[in-house]
Amino acid sequence: MRSLLAVLVTVPALALAQPAGVEKVPVTSTPVAGNVHLLVGAGGNIAVSVGPDGLLIVDDQFEPLAPKIHKALDKLSQAKIAYVLNTHWHGDHTGGNAVFGREGRIVAQREVRTRLAAGQDQGSRGVIAPAKKEALPVITYDTGMSLYFNGEEVRLTHLPAGHTDGDTLVYFTGSNVMHTGDQFVLDSFPFVDVASGGSLEGYVRNVEQVLQTLPPNVKIIPGHGALTDRAGMERFVAMLRETVSLVRAKRDAGKTLEQVKAEGLPEKYKVYGEGFIKQDFWLETVYRGLEKGAAKATDGK
Repeated sequence: MRSLLAVLVTVPALALAQPAGVEKVPVTSTPVAGNVHLLVGAGGNIAVSVGPDGLLIVDDQFEPLAPKIHKALDKLSQAKIAYVLNTHWHGDHTGGNAVFGREGRIVAQREVRTRLAAGQDQGSRGVIAPAKKEALPVITYDTGMSLYFNGEEVRLTHLPAGHTDGDTLVYFTGSNVMHTGDQFVLDSFPFVDVASGGSLEGYVRNVEQVLQTLPPNVKIIPGHGALTDRAGMERFVAMLRETVSLVRAKRDAGKTLEQVKAEGLPEKYKVYGEGFIKQDFWLETVYRGLEKGAAKATDGK
C-alpha cells in the first residue's frame, strides 16, 4: 500500500511547478472593497492594497507573468511595491518573488522561507531548485504579525499545518477583505500537501475555525477561484465535512480505497472534481489522511 507522500508526488504540478505557456495568460484586475483589488492570471489569486503608502501584494503567481502583473498594477497606481506577502511556499503563489522581491520586502511565515531556501526533491517529477536570494522572505514570523499600511491594519495569522505547514491568512481590517491562500479554494477539492507538512485533519480544522471567526460581510479572496463571501466558504466546509464523513464510514466498514473510488461521491460534488484536484485524488487524500490519523491515535494509546 503506497504512502500518502508517494501518492502526492503524482499530482500535476499545480502547486510546485510552472505550466507551459503561462506567459500567454491575461492578467485582469477587479476592485474588491476599500483599498483592495484582485488580480487574476495563472496560479493563485493576487490581492493588492492600493493607497498613499504605495502597493502591497499578496502572492505573485509565476515569474513569466511578472510583466503583465506590473501592467495591471500600473493601471491601479504608479506607486512602488512596498511589500510582498506570501500565503505559503508553492510556486503558483511565489513564482514571481524573484522579480517583485527586488522591489518590495517579502514577508512570510518562517516555514515558507525554509522551504523556498531548501527546494524540494519530487522524485520522478524532478527537483525544485532552491529559490534565489531575492526570492526569499526577508521578514518572517512564527504565529503572526501586523503591518499598518494604506490606513489600515493588515493582519497576518499563521494557521497550523493544513494545506502546508506555512499557511497564512491575510486580513485587511479596514477594507474587510480576507485572502485565505490555499487553505480555502472555491467550489473545488483542495490539495493537502503532506510533503510540505500539510495534514487532512489540520486542513479541515483550520477552515472550520476560519469560518467560525469570519467578520460580518467580509469579502473573501480564495487561493483559487472567484471572489466570494461567507456562503462560498460555508459550501466548502460542508463539502469537506460530508466527504470526509462518507469516506470514514466506508473505511470503518472495511472497504478498500479501490472500492471507495469505484463508488465515488454524491452527484452534487461532481463539479468539485472539475478543478485541478480530481475526485479520485481527493478520495485517496481523505482515505490516506484518515489512515494516518488512525495510526496516530493507535500509537498514542
